[in-house]
Amino acid sequence: MKTINVVIIEDDPRIAEIQHRFVERIENFQVVGIAHSTRDAQDLTELLQPDLLLLDIHFPEGNGLDFLRQIRAEHNKADVILITAAKEVSTLTEAMHCGVFDYILKPLIFERLQQTLLTYYNHRLKLEELQTLNQQDVDHLIPKGGQASLEPAPTRLPKGIDGLTLSKVREHFLQNPSEHINAEEMGDAIGTSRTTARRYLEYLVTEGEISADVSYGGVGRPERRYQAKYK
Repeated sequence: MKTINVVIIEDDPRIAEIQHRFVERIENFQVVGIAHSTRDAQDLTELLQPDLLLLDIHFPEGNGLDFLRQIRAEHNKADVILITAAKEVSTLTEAMHCGVFDYILKPLIFERLQQTLLTYYNHRLKLEELQTLNQQDVDHLIPKGGQASLEPAPTRLPKGIDGLTLSKVREHFLQNPSEHINAEEMGDAIGTSRTTARRYLEYLVTEGEISADVSYGGVGRPERRYQAKYK
């Protein structure tokens, strides 16, 4: 199957860039455009005809669900994953009525986005392979009770790694890609102890997201310092 073309629609440029970097780390997906308003998104989706939209709900000039209804009325068939801070049940219900593929709450965690994009890719692949349907195919393609059978096993973080704190560490590196930081400095930056910060830094080293090396301070004591490996 071809690469999935993604457009990100998010009014905060910093958050949009985080989403961009996350998507580009996942095989078979590429970001072809970023819009910071629903007005720009209208033009971008019409021009690029993407396969998938990562869409926020709250914009200064309007509502993401209103934008979704508008492009559906114009017969745009792009699939939609909402990434939003909106926690109201009524908003989720409305989103489901609009046919969104998934609903992810901010702050966005890479593992959660990876899980839903892999599910989405498998879903698209299955649809392209089928010529006709039997009931078993339908049961695989349509979620039941909120759980699709095509969904891979949830990506679980190891014990001692909290998704919210992990997002803070990743965001720090995203904002400071050239910084060469130690565990104590990271702890000060994100509001945790040095020991806690080191645990998260070492986890990201094992994940291949950052690099670590040994440097020597002013008194000759060795310390591990960490730096982003983002593209």
